[in-house]
Amino acid sequence: MKPIDLAGFEQKFAANADPWSTFTNRDEVHKRGAILHGLGAGPTGRVLELAAGNGSNSVALARRALRFDATEGTQSGVDLVRRAVGDAPHVRVRRLVLPGRFPAAVYDAAVVAEVLYYLSPRAMRHVARDIAVALRRGGRLILAHHRVDYPDFVQHAAQIHARFLADTGVEWRAAGDVRTGRWRVQSYVRC
Repeated sequence: MKPIDLAGFEQKFAANADPWSTFTNRDEVHKRGAILHGLGAGPTGRVLELAAGNGSNSVALARRALRFDATEGTQSGVDLVRRAVGDAPHVRVRRLVLPGRFPAAVYDAAVVAEVLYYLSPRAMRHVARDIAVALRRGGRLILAHHRVDYPDFVQHAAQIHARFLADTGVEWRAAGDVRTGRWRVQSYVRC
C-alpha cells in the first residue's frame, strides 16, 4: 500500500461520512476524552483544530472554545465538519491544506490529531514552526496520534510527537499524557 494523499482522503470521506467509526468507536470516544482533558478545564479562548477529518472531535472542541477554527484539507471533510458542528456563530470551518496559513494569527490552544504521520518531514517542520508562531505563550498544544504504523503513513508513528515538538524550535512544558497500546494523547503548555 502506498501513503494516502488528499485525493485518497477525499475519496474516503465522499464514500463514507465516518470511515473509521470515529463518532461511535469506544476507543475513539476514549481518545476524544483524553484530547478534551488535555485542553484543560475551559472554556478556552481561541482554539485551532488542524485536519478535523469528519468533525468527530470538532463537536466537543467547539463546546469548549469561545472561538473555534476547524480546518480540513479535503472539501468532503470540510462539508462533514460543517454538518457536525452546525451553524454556531463562534465556529469557523475552513479548507486548509497543510502546510498552509491558519485562519487567525494567534490561538490559545491547538489540537493536532491523526495527521502528522501523513505529512512529509519537511511539511511537518513547516506546520510545527507555524504552530510555534501562532500559539501564544501559556497556550496549550494537544497532540493525538497512533503509536503503531499503518501502511498508508508517510512517516513512522514512533516518536512523532517528540519530532514535532523539536521542529517547533520553542520550549514546551508537559501538561498531560494519556496512552493506550494503540494511541497517545499528550498536552503541552508553550513556555
